[in-house]
Amino acid sequence: MDVLGVDACGKQGWVGIRVSDGGYAGSLVDVRLEALIERAGEVSVIAVDMPLGLVERGWRAADLGARVLLGERRSTVFLVAPRAAWLESEYVAAGDRCQELTGQRLSRQAWALAPKLLEARACRLADERIHEVHPELSFRALAGGVPPAFAKKTWRGQNTRRALLAAAGVVLPDELGEADRVPADDVLDAAAAAWSADRIARGVAERVPEIPELDAEGRAVEIRY
Repeated sequence: MDVLGVDACGKQGWVGIRVSDGGYAGSLVDVRLEALIERAGEVSVIAVDMPLGLVERGWRAADLGARVLLGERRSTVFLVAPRAAWLESEYVAAGDRCQELTGQRLSRQAWALAPKLLEARACRLADERIHEVHPELSFRALAGGVPPAFAKKTWRGQNTRRALLAAAGVVLPDELGEADRVPADDVLDAAAAAWSADRIARGVAERVPEIPELDAEGRAVEIRY
């Protein structure tokens, strides 16, 4: 059983980690998510670290629930604005629309996700294999329900996460091939996404919230892990 975990990685586009029967099976890097998925070939599940389902008003229950689960690591979860905000062409207008629909303005950090968020949503609407994940929820599950204490950009945080993945059977080699030049934290996030994709494929993945909202297309607004 082959699955794919994907994370956005700045100007390089997207990094994918493939897992086969629970173990590492290679990496892919591509500027476009659609192209990366096409190159991955036959995989049963694709887990992407990017908001996919958007609500019409208010903040997503998925993000609020993820923040509760992550405790001190809750700042790693952005609050995702309603769908109408992402349809605006520039930040001020998006912030105004977010204020109208949630009572708060959209952060610049969240707005910076707009191009890749819209790209990933387009892929999701065309491909039912795609699911939304959040790596820190995956690492929390890997660690037995306790989020790693150190951030993934730190030496301690990266080694902790690599060890957690290895203990679960996803052993990342020193030489990854295409992903060798991708920042380590993005590789780790893609690998965590792949671990969650494997759980989704086997029918054992958890979700937040337990009863998801539905987006305008009738799809679940949820984070799997």
